[in-house]
Amino acid sequence: MIRHNIIYLFLPVSAVLYIAASCVPLDTSPLTSETDLNYWNNPNSAIETVNSCYKNIGNPSQILYMEGASDNAYVRTSSDQTQAIGNGSYSTADKFVESFWSYHFAGIKMCNRLTENIHLVPDLTDEMRNRITAEAKVIRALHYHELAVRFGDVPYYTNVLTVDEAKSISRTPRATVVNNILTELDEIIDNHYLPDSYGSNDIGRVTHWAAMALKARILLNEGRFEETKEVTSEIIEKSGHKLFRDFAGVFSVDNENNEEIILDIQYGLNLRENNGNYQFLPPSLAGIANVCPTNELVESFIMLNGKGIHEEGSGYDPSNPWENRDPRLEATICVDGGYYVKADGTRHTVIIDPSSNSDDRFQPGTAVITTSTGYYFKKFYDNQATTAQKSGLNYPLIRYADVLLMYAEACAETNSLDEQAWNKSIYPIRERAGFTDKGALDFPSGKKKEELIEIVRNERRCELAFEGLRMKDIYRWRTAEDVLSGNVHGMYTGAAVGTDDGFHIVETRRFDSSKHYLWPVPQSEKDINGNLGQNPNW
Repeated sequence: MIRHNIIYLFLPVSAVLYIAASCVPLDTSPLTSETDLNYWNNPNSAIETVNSCYKNIGNPSQILYMEGASDNAYVRTSSDQTQAIGNGSYSTADKFVESFWSYHFAGIKMCNRLTENIHLVPDLTDEMRNRITAEAKVIRALHYHELAVRFGDVPYYTNVLTVDEAKSISRTPRATVVNNILTELDEIIDNHYLPDSYGSNDIGRVTHWAAMALKARILLNEGRFEETKEVTSEIIEKSGHKLFRDFAGVFSVDNENNEEIILDIQYGLNLRENNGNYQFLPPSLAGIANVCPTNELVESFIMLNGKGIHEEGSGYDPSNPWENRDPRLEATICVDGGYYVKADGTRHTVIIDPSSNSDDRFQPGTAVITTSTGYYFKKFYDNQATTAQKSGLNYPLIRYADVLLMYAEACAETNSLDEQAWNKSIYPIRERAGFTDKGALDFPSGKKKEELIEIVRNERRCELAFEGLRMKDIYRWRTAEDVLSGNVHGMYTGAAVGTDDGFHIVETRRFDSSKHYLWPVPQSEKDINGNLGQNPNW
């Protein structure tokens, strides 16, 4: 397992919540006491500051709990988490929304601090100065992208604000924000300021291909499909990244920094730890199952023959629902009788049957720390964690499979997803997943454009489940009002009350398309800065 210097320079952080970024507007408080010129006279100040920029690049809570704002998951805790966002009951005082705003603006400030002062650092070659600046700008672009997706117009600035500026700055139109970050990414990419890869001491830093992949993600979100095809094609053909040999192995500590990872959040035992395990594991593995998969997600995994479970000829048997299913289902979700593989290779079986006496059993309508849906999540299970709250597992932000799926989606949207494009993208993803049936692997000829789009979208959902992308996907597809309205379901219990056709009703959700496609500007920020305005109908 490779570890590297960037880890050692990170400050330890808790991944329970990410609300501790700042309680002042746009994080204007000093981050260190060394803000004078003496700090920047130190030749090491540039690398130390850019290392600090990576601290806010993301965390497991941001990734896992964001699934609760989509149809992939239910979050049991209502305070400071995404339950209210998922069911549409959140307000301008929502703590998770407030923390998200503060967290990303804290990251932006750190990046601005570097880009504004790096010219003062002595003994840097032009190549190193350009590289370090580019790292910070890519991270800043990522922050602005995350903010713009959720809030639309946001304050855009590339300098460190004074307190007075922070109290008066207005929001920049979303289109301008997007154009600005794409322009910066183009400059970095065109001038090749970032290396294609790093040596072992610097693994985890932003590469040229990470900048390219982020650009592709932004373009796809903007519906600029032809450009997305161009960028993803270049990554596929030239980057050297490829799919890891098996799906489950991508997320194992033993295989960290593998060839599929384009950008991730770096952790290490006793260096920088996270408590992702604690958030989703069953009680028998010392977790609190706060984030649980929905039945809607479970049902999206297709059969081995390539058909959806409700599709004619699928062979789906409701009495044996886990037979002949997409192998990624077992690798992603723990169902009744499923298991987790421990570090010594033994299986830890989980009994979820409500009629059992298991500590992990599904107990509908109770406030216990077992599953709220009848399913547990398992994709990021770290079997080498010292405790459920001390894991050193890295969490991916962008991986090569996502690039292939972005390419496939852009082709489908431009009516160019033919056999060649399919074999370049969906085929290798399914083959790696473990499919062997030609019905799943071969291009579905004869399908209309709309049908191919749906196939690619569902493939994206299953491949990338619980990687924090589903909410952004359903927002950009404008399908959130369809999938986030009505009852959300858990496992089949057969009960006559509290179910739909025997499937447990977890909660009833409501998505108002006139307001919920944009999160509200936090009231706490508006109280400080009256120039921020508010999004429609909030």
